[in-house]
Order: sequence, then structure tokens, then C-alpha cells
Amino acid sequence: MILASRFLYYAILMLLIFNSCSSKKIIAEVSKSRAISSGSVKERYASLLNVKEKELKNEKLYRFIDNWIGVPHRSGGKDKKGVDCSGFTFLLVKEVYGKDLPRTAHMMADKVKRKYERKLQEGDLVFFDFDGQKFSHVGVYLQNNKFVHASTSKGVIISDLKDPWFYKYFTRAGGVKP
Repeated sequence: MILASRFLYYAILMLLIFNSCSSKKIIAEVSKSRAISSGSVKERYASLLNVKEKELKNEKLYRFIDNWIGVPHRSGGKDKKGVDCSGFTFLLVKEVYGKDLPRTAHMMADKVKRKYERKLQEGDLVFFDFDGQKFSHVGVYLQNNKFVHASTSKGVIISDLKDPWFYKYFTRAGGVKP
């Protein structure tokens, strides 16, 4: 009896952990930057994001992303063995912008100066409510409605904010407060 209740406890705990950054459907341009092998990082990402190279203002951002694209999802992870959405965002903002954020997506949402969608810029955070959980997923806005995040099924990828599936769960965006 004790063994069965302990198993049930761990099963419920694992379900809660694995749903923390859930994004069930990913229609993304997974690793296109790796497929475009020639040229600089900015050239590759300009092509991927369908913008002009000069529109990509922060090469450090795209180098960081290039080093993390394809890293698998791991709940609670913060390294190349696996990372979750808030861990990836935490590391990106710290390394690229030198700013500290809390560790969870929900707490990060309180640390942004809210912006209208049309005012988003590279490096702004985008939040989603999945499975009825407020601010349960976070990513970093790039350009042309694209954002980078750690999905549960594909790991670190670039997705389109305007994809109907993502867009219906999109709830907040903003710049990290100084």
C-alpha cells in the first residue's frame, strides 16, 4: 500500500513538472539556421527571419541562439544537456543583456514593462498561458513575429508568434525592467 501511494505521488509530481512549459503543437522553423551553413550568423538569421541583415541589431543574441538551437527540453534544466523555457530565457537575458531575472516564467512576467505587440523589439519577452496556467511559457522575441524558446517537444527552436496555435495562448509581452 505504501509503495502504491508513493508511486502515485511521484507520478503526479512528474506530470506537474512536465507540464510546466508545455507547448503541445510546434509549427516552427526548427534549426533552419543550421541548414543555412554559409555566411555570418547575422546573414543566416536574417534569412531565417526574413529580414534584412542590418535589422538584426544584436549579433551577440544570434550567436547565443545559434549555440543553443536544438538543445533538448528538460524540466528544470539550465544547461546544454537540457533546458526548459524559463531556464533558457533566464540564461539568454543574463548572458546577452547582463540582466537578472527570476527562474520561473510566472515570476518573469512581473519583471517586464508591458508593451503592445506592435512595439516589440529584439530581446523582449513573450508569455503564453498553456493548460489554463497563467504565464506558463516564455520566449524571447526576435524580429518579424518570430521568437526563440524551449519547447517541450523540440527543445530550443524559433517559432512564429502569429501561428494561430501560439497566438491564441499569447498573453503578455514586454521589455525586461532595468
